[in-house]
Amino acid sequence: MTNYKTVFFTLGILQIILGIFMLIPIIVQFFYKEVDSSFFGASIVTIIFGSLFFLSNLDHDKKLSLQQAFLLTSLSWLSIAVFGSLPFVFSSINFSLTNAFFESMSGITTTGSTIISNLEDMPKGILFWRAILQWLGGIGVIIMAITLMPIMNVGGMQLFKISNNSSSEKILPKSTEIAIRLIYIYTGLTVLCAASYKILGMNIFDSLTHSMTTIATGGFSNYNESIGFFDSISIEISAMIFIILGSFPFIVYIKFLSGNNRIFFSDIQIRTFLKIILFSIIFLSLYLILNSTTQLNLRAIFFNVISILTGTGYVNAQFDSWGGFPLIIFLGLMFIGGCAGSTTCGIKIFRIQILYSFVLNQLKKIIYPKGIFILKYNQNPVDNKFIASIISFIYMYLVIFFIITALLSLTGLDFITSISGAATSISNVGPGLGSTIGPNGNFSSLPNISKWILSIGMILGRLELFAILVLFLPSFWRN
Repeated sequence: MTNYKTVFFTLGILQIILGIFMLIPIIVQFFYKEVDSSFFGASIVTIIFGSLFFLSNLDHDKKLSLQQAFLLTSLSWLSIAVFGSLPFVFSSINFSLTNAFFESMSGITTTGSTIISNLEDMPKGILFWRAILQWLGGIGVIIMAITLMPIMNVGGMQLFKISNNSSSEKILPKSTEIAIRLIYIYTGLTVLCAASYKILGMNIFDSLTHSMTTIATGGFSNYNESIGFFDSISIEISAMIFIILGSFPFIVYIKFLSGNNRIFFSDIQIRTFLKIILFSIIFLSLYLILNSTTQLNLRAIFFNVISILTGTGYVNAQFDSWGGFPLIIFLGLMFIGGCAGSTTCGIKIFRIQILYSFVLNQLKKIIYPKGIFILKYNQNPVDNKFIASIISFIYMYLVIFFIITALLSLTGLDFITSISGAATSISNVGPGLGSTIGPNGNFSSLPNISKWILSIGMILGRLELFAILVLFLPSFWRN
């Protein structure tokens, strides 16, 4: 029988770390004179459960098999979402269990959807905890995408193996070494972002919280108007810069620090990512210029294209009032997402690139039946196994998107809310479209069943679908 002690030992460590982070908002509570027992109580409960998992599995074998890697990935995100909801449940603002779990899941998956309709009136401790959840979710998904997903062969992520050693028994030692470097880089970018926000006019609290949700491309803000509350072009430019930095593959930062000075210019994902931003801005600008009933606002176009593509979800304008074509563009950007190995979600740039090359190769084979065309990615040949993995991922992504849309419509939501809600949950974007969950709306008025459906969509999208779906196959549990 498979030994899962390493899985629960690691879960215990993660819960203890989460419980320690719950103590940080208490400092904020003291500073703003909002002290209550919510965070202390939630921290104690989380640390106790974490300690029980930790102490009861001390005799683990310090190895992680492929089967255990799948289980650990799913359970870690689910457990953090559950325990991360405790401060909301214990707080004095009367969060229901559904709303608390939705807000926590939205935070840890860096989705950015919220059920809070009066953010300006929320206790500072709660606002700070939301930012911490997204910050932890951001670094968590980077480490997962770079260390675990390639070995788990999820959706073509095996293309990004950092080592030729594919032995699943040697995951942990290599992962620990890389994770430490990633944490340093991630923390450094957060500090730089916070400093820039402070210099450009934010107060200390806003600069700290917004820097954490910016680098995590999460989008939680302290204001209903999101980043548009500050009405500052300099703050928006700073946000765009750090959102883009958070959307780059974090492995390129390690390569850059190791001496590869041209990695940011040579990385094929980064080049395509920037091209998509540029072309989207041009298309939207041309549409608004030709559409005389809509005013051209380059500042809003630049900001919202970058925010939606990366899944950050910050807004500085109500783009859903620009007409039908911009909504189609933004819906498409939600699906694309950012680069693999970044804090972004969505289908990812590399899958779009490989699918495009595959279709191009198929057309060439029709024109030249006797020709031999080798599919390459970043100058490396891509075999049929990788292509099949990517095509199956995109297929399942679209299937699950339509299933979530159908389920949301069955709960009574209108078409725009259902389709954009499904897209924003599985792509971890944040705001949807329409008057209810649009740029300046929120998810508070949705039925509870809709919020649970969206929460499932969030974790499915964050964990690349197959990391969870494989757990429901009986063959997975057989040795």
